[in-house]
Amino acid sequence: MEDLLSNVDWTEIGWASWDTLVMVGMSLLFSVLIGLPIGVLLFLFGKRQLLEQPVAYAVLSFVVNVLRSVPFIILLIVMIPFTVMLIGTSLGVAGAIPPLVAGGAPFFARLVETSLREVDRGIIEATQAMGASVKQIIFGALLPEALPGIIAGITVTAITLVSYAAMSGVIGGGGLGDLAIRFGYQRFQTDVMVITVALLVIFVQVLQMVGDRLVLYFSRK
Repeated sequence: MEDLLSNVDWTEIGWASWDTLVMVGMSLLFSVLIGLPIGVLLFLFGKRQLLEQPVAYAVLSFVVNVLRSVPFIILLIVMIPFTVMLIGTSLGVAGAIPPLVAGGAPFFARLVETSLREVDRGIIEATQAMGASVKQIIFGALLPEALPGIIAGITVTAITLVSYAAMSGVIGGGGLGDLAIRFGYQRFQTDVMVITVALLVIFVQVLQMVGDRLVLYFSRK
């Protein structure tokens, strides 16, 4: 066992782990910034909601469903021209972020919509009865009430992005996935593959634990 671990380039693994954290962190940030307003609009445009717009809901829902239905490994390849145009490269950490956001934002938007649907309608009606505007209802009632569910959605999205970030290694996206493919698969270094999997499991466990703690904290308020 010690002989196997002695052959591992721990510096390489350290940098790959850092790259994975950067990819997940940046893509999660943009996924939340893009997915949250889309999720709110999906809820507002829905049937019997504050801004019921069947056509707008159908169009927005179609776009979200299309992006969610494309397997991420295919999305990575399809988005290469757009990524190159936007970032200047499709390789490395920077090149992996646009497809990660394209995969994460619609996923998170649906989770936000689901969380908002679970808010007691009586709260919305009571806020309306007090003469609140749509903006006041969204920021004063809907989002605060749905906050635990939204945080849970962020946690699920972050965990999903960890697996997506690992898959991005197929096209040279960097991180642990790239390391596992170059060393673990192509060079048959089983020790690197095992360490990579163990680190990914640790990342997921930490994310889930932190997310559960935050959901519990905000559920008590």
